[in-house]
Amino acid sequence: MFKSQRWYIVALFFLAGLVNYLDRAALSIAAPLIQQDLHFTHAQLGVVFSSFFVGYAIFNFVGGVLSDRFGAKRVFGAAMAIWSIFCGATALATGIASLIVLRVLFGMGEGPFSSSNSKMVNNWFPKREVASAIGVISSGTPLGGALAGPVVGYLAVRFGWRWAFVGIMLLGLLWLVAWVTTTTDEPRDHPRISRSELELIESGQQQRDTSTAGAIDEESAPLTHFLRKPLVLATACAFFAYNYVLFFFLSWFPTYLTEAHHLSLRDMSIATVIPWLLGSVGLASGGFISDAILKVTGRPLLSRRIVLGVCLGASALCVALAGGVQSTSGAVALMSVSIFFLYVTGSVYWAVIQDTVPRRHVGGVGGFVHFLANLAGVIGPAVTGFIVQAAHGSYASAFVLAGGIAVAGAVCSIVGIREPRPAGVRVGRAW
Repeated sequence: MFKSQRWYIVALFFLAGLVNYLDRAALSIAAPLIQQDLHFTHAQLGVVFSSFFVGYAIFNFVGGVLSDRFGAKRVFGAAMAIWSIFCGATALATGIASLIVLRVLFGMGEGPFSSSNSKMVNNWFPKREVASAIGVISSGTPLGGALAGPVVGYLAVRFGWRWAFVGIMLLGLLWLVAWVTTTTDEPRDHPRISRSELELIESGQQQRDTSTAGAIDEESAPLTHFLRKPLVLATACAFFAYNYVLFFFLSWFPTYLTEAHHLSLRDMSIATVIPWLLGSVGLASGGFISDAILKVTGRPLLSRRIVLGVCLGASALCVALAGGVQSTSGAVALMSVSIFFLYVTGSVYWAVIQDTVPRRHVGGVGGFVHFLANLAGVIGPAVTGFIVQAAHGSYASAFVLAGGIAVAGAVCSIVGIREPRPAGVRVGRAW
């Protein structure tokens, strides 16, 4: 499978996702040391966590539009360079103001990650492989989160938390060399692609373009037409719920383990590996599960809706219970199962966009959905910080809130992600 050029690009994106979450999770792993060194309160730390998502959410949309206009290769390469540099620059922070500015700029660099890789997949894959490709790509992100614990924990303890950020910056810049020298935006421009692979890709894309036809000529419709569609907005709402739970875990779970369960930085770094590893399995398998259901039902949106409804609901139950257990092993186990089910849905949001949007708008619509979804990152970590501070260090209410939002996302996906009615048809009346 990975001998083909399209799966080579997936492998590169997988590694990029690993670096992406290694960079992103570094702050939460080092947070106890940073909080002590820079004298942050819980509320201030929550604001620092959220500041990343201000730049990130805005450039989800900007990056998607730029990918449609200038090509995903160029946009993604620039994004990797920017986020790597500002990850390393985190070492220069001297207080809350400088750290917030650096995190916003870091977030701007990471913003185009998902929308530009979705655009690249749209260019390189036939419809029947889209969710599987996105699932494999996305599975690199929790693996990066898993590595962040031991890698950042070791570097922070051995050399200080500042050098940990410099070290992981170098990995991103090394990856960038491979990306620039071995990829192209379009399969037909790649010097090493085989004729059979190119024919497979182009025939699969013709089928996908035909399947996106709707009540109007959507191939010529403006971007704003798709941004207003109820199906797109429902996908964004479900994605918001996914991100709320994910960023609650990413930002606060390490600190929760050190404060509520009194783990050392070393033990906390090891404990956080387990949920990330299960999440990686969930992401890798989620796209294949959704595509397998598609083969049985022949209905793309039904297959996506089944996965979203079941798995978001299961994740909600586990995260709501995780904050109420007394044992460390119980909290880690419940959070691990929650992250597994959550990540099974990770590729499905993008698959819905691929199923319903013409190729020329995939980047813009994907970026818009990702922007709305990542408002959860702006809101969630800060809200959690204020909840914990108001509750005198208790995290129980924050876990329950995360579970409630996941339930709302499951309901939204079941109700709103449905096949459009044929043109000229209204419920109860034929035109």
